[in-house]
Amino acid sequence: MTRPFSTTTKLYSWQQAAVDKLVRPRVSALFMDMGTGKTRTAIELVARRQRRISNVVWFCPVSLKETIEYEIGKHTDGASVHVFDANGLTDMRNVPRAFWYVVGIESMSSSDRTVLTANALINPASYVLVDESGYIKGHHALRTQRITALSARARYRTILTGTPMSQGVQDLFSQMGFLSPKILGYNSFYSFAANHLEYSEKYPGLVVRAHNTEWLAAKMQPYVYQVTKDECLDLPDKLFDRRYFGMTDEQREAYQRAKYEILFNLDDDEIDSYVIFRLFTALQQITSGFWNYRPHVGAEPHLLEFEHRRTDALLDAVADLPAGAQVVIWCKFVYSLRQIAETLGAARGADGVALFYGGLDARERSVELARWRHGDVRFLVATQATGGHGLDMTNAHYVMFYENSFKYAQRLQAEDRCHRIGQTERVTYLDLVCRRSIDERIQKALHEKGDALKDFRREIDKVKDKKAAAERL
Repeated sequence: MTRPFSTTTKLYSWQQAAVDKLVRPRVSALFMDMGTGKTRTAIELVARRQRRISNVVWFCPVSLKETIEYEIGKHTDGASVHVFDANGLTDMRNVPRAFWYVVGIESMSSSDRTVLTANALINPASYVLVDESGYIKGHHALRTQRITALSARARYRTILTGTPMSQGVQDLFSQMGFLSPKILGYNSFYSFAANHLEYSEKYPGLVVRAHNTEWLAAKMQPYVYQVTKDECLDLPDKLFDRRYFGMTDEQREAYQRAKYEILFNLDDDEIDSYVIFRLFTALQQITSGFWNYRPHVGAEPHLLEFEHRRTDALLDAVADLPAGAQVVIWCKFVYSLRQIAETLGAARGADGVALFYGGLDARERSVELARWRHGDVRFLVATQATGGHGLDMTNAHYVMFYENSFKYAQRLQAEDRCHRIGQTERVTYLDLVCRRSIDERIQKALHEKGDALKDFRREIDKVKDKKAAAERL
């Protein structure tokens, strides 16, 4: 048993309320908005139970492993932490003795070595936490099945998320099942669905209505603490602005070509979510000066590049910011990330750029983030896919979206990296928007808190004319 540790930071009142409610049951759910401190709350639950547990296994998205290690060090007096590196595991002899073990959720489906090692670590005296538990909402997913099965024998289990129902009530089944199937009382998703979900007759698998939700809420209530940012934080308001630019003639020609080749050559019954995703991705790439062009599905991509004005809009926006102000720049594509770094490196000189994206391993990302947090560089350029969850970026008051995700939930995740506990100033969010392009449709969907892909699918169904719908892109 590792020596007892102490927490070194105070709880806020809502965090204390969560601990008071959940310290007694062995299973619990922290449904706390981004930025309200659910990680600190979870650490406190562990601290209160440390004399009754042998170790902690903390599952989280791979991109958050270093952040969890940082947060544990920030809020405790040095309890030992080991972060799993799937590439470095062979068996238990390679794993240092520690109290906290941080494991990437994705590795539980991609790395058998990680699964075997996690299996050896989790015992009846363990405490297992699943951070961003939406990652295990899919009841068929291999990682969901593995994490749930291995964790069933642990003494304590907790899930953490700010968005427990990103798609709907159906997301609750696997998350509650991880805690205990006794909470909802269903041993299979099919029995859960039969009692609570109504499916579309036209689109198999699409849930159109949920039933008996108050009953579900009552069943979960003893094990759940929920709080929103508005209920507990008095944060400065967000400010929003946009910078517009246009396409070159070459881009506009490629833009029309993409619509024709991806959409117009298909029959109406061939247009599905994947086709729309391909179309939107191609159009968005073209507005950013490139296109990973595939002549047909399954073909190797061929990179096409175009002169474009998005980087000019970026430089104009940066020039208007206060001198030395730290900035987060979100982008969607690695191509764009590298182009931003090259553009700012050439234009801003000593201001400096740090990068945070999937092409770096966890340690390299941690070093880059530390350089930016410590003020060694001014700009942090990150992809939403890698940096959009869990990170604390409150030292920045200016955020630029070079490109946007199609979904409001992902946009909100990125926004709230800066708008959270510790933020004392208003945060300004600036979008770079290409006129008369897919960008404007994405902006509309985000403003309406929607999903641009689903909106377009519904529009095609409504107007019954894919060409007419596509002309609005």
